[in-house]
Amino acid sequence: MFSCLLLLGGCDAFSSGPTYGGLSVEGFNYTPYNLDRFVITDKFGNKAGGGGDLMPGSGEGRLSCCYTLKGTEFTVEWYVVDQDEFLKDPYGPLKEIHKVSHVNFPPTALKGGAGERIIGLHFYPDDHIEFEFRRDLSGTRILYADVWDWLRKNHGKLLNPQNEDDGVVFRRTARLAATGWILYRLTDTRDLEQYVYFALLNPKFDEHPAVHKILADSQNRPGAFGVAMDKLSPQTIAEIKTGKVHRVLPGGSHD
Repeated sequence: MFSCLLLLGGCDAFSSGPTYGGLSVEGFNYTPYNLDRFVITDKFGNKAGGGGDLMPGSGEGRLSCCYTLKGTEFTVEWYVVDQDEFLKDPYGPLKEIHKVSHVNFPPTALKGGAGERIIGLHFYPDDHIEFEFRRDLSGTRILYADVWDWLRKNHGKLLNPQNEDDGVVFRRTARLAATGWILYRLTDTRDLEQYVYFALLNPKFDEHPAVHKILADSQNRPGAFGVAMDKLSPQTIAEIKTGKVHRVLPGGSHD
């Protein structure tokens, strides 16, 4: 019991699971929607919540406090808003999308006092959530804003050919970048810059043999995909841009 108190902040008297007290809660949103709010519930009925209309890629600097959670199994109910749909009828009722995710979080050492015990919830585009204990407000893993900023500065006409509102274009960027995570688990900013750029040139760019090889060679090497794509030859880029993309067939042959 004493060791549990030191490592985990206390143990529930009626279970072998940990008790985490004095928690602040922080959400990190990697979905292409605005994260309106979320509620964590443990198996003992304790609850903790957060949110606050978090844009895609945001979350740093927003905390809610102070909570106690117990055990290793948690349910997260969360609500997102498709801002583009909302803009179609801004005077109508706010249409929230309700989601439910289940998280298993093994007993984890918790350090620091009140205000330093922060549980971060990372909301991913495939609707799974990862918990993380941290002691500061940093920690965003996918920087959609940086990807959008690079694209608007370097490929503005491609990104926004109709001079649409920045918010609309930013969310378009986030949706494409989120697809890069879903398909290839890309999180590095340079990787996502190149992914979104080529997806704008041709949504099927990843079927090109050269890109297919780069994706295979750069697995589990953050940044390697972006570096290799940035070095593609003008001829290969022209093939991708004009739609002359040949699918890679089983066995490595091309159609």
